[in-house]
Amino acid sequence: MINQYFKRLLCGIAFCMAFGFMQSVSAQDIAPDALAKKVTDEVLTILRSDKDIQSGNTRKVYDLVEAKVLPHFNFSRMTRLAVGAPWRQANPAQQQSLTNEFRTLLVHTYASAFAQYRDQTIEYRPLKMAAADTEVTVQSRIKQSGGGDPIEVNYSMEKSDQGWKVYDVVIAGVSLVQNYRSTFTNEIQKNGIDGLIASLTTKNKTLAQQTAKK
Repeated sequence: MINQYFKRLLCGIAFCMAFGFMQSVSAQDIAPDALAKKVTDEVLTILRSDKDIQSGNTRKVYDLVEAKVLPHFNFSRMTRLAVGAPWRQANPAQQQSLTNEFRTLLVHTYASAFAQYRDQTIEYRPLKMAAADTEVTVQSRIKQSGGGDPIEVNYSMEKSDQGWKVYDVVIAGVSLVQNYRSTFTNEIQKNGIDGLIASLTTKNKTLAQQTAKK
């Protein structure tokens, strides 16, 4: 069940936060939770009204992810956390390949989430942070349109020179990077760093082929 949420809900909701960083107000000028609240209604309105996305226009969805979401995630840190200790054993070229392939994998995940968006709503909890804080956790929960228990979603964010960036998302107590780490660890133990890169590359090619057929 949690894996389904990672595939269908995680990225769609993460998009709502990331999209806000594209607004004219700098992410450094407003608290992360206030920024998320400000743009959530705008983003959900777009997702509800965009007939192309709802009808399965995958090219438009992928373009949206690339332009609006990905610039506001720290993929280097996310990949490092997902790989774990073996990251230090990888040479710079391997680290870059891992980051690129992990980024591509999440693009497919995000795009799939957008295509399946169905009127979920989001509530954000008040954020406790000091002015000097450079890392925060923004807490929210997703309410399903058909009822059911809300899903807790927490965003681990860091402040950089380019504004606030997401480096992990925790859904119902399960961390995105930790969720991938178990899979990555198994692959590395069997086939090494290059084996993980090859596995991710193959997975991404398969997903791209599936997308092209839609």
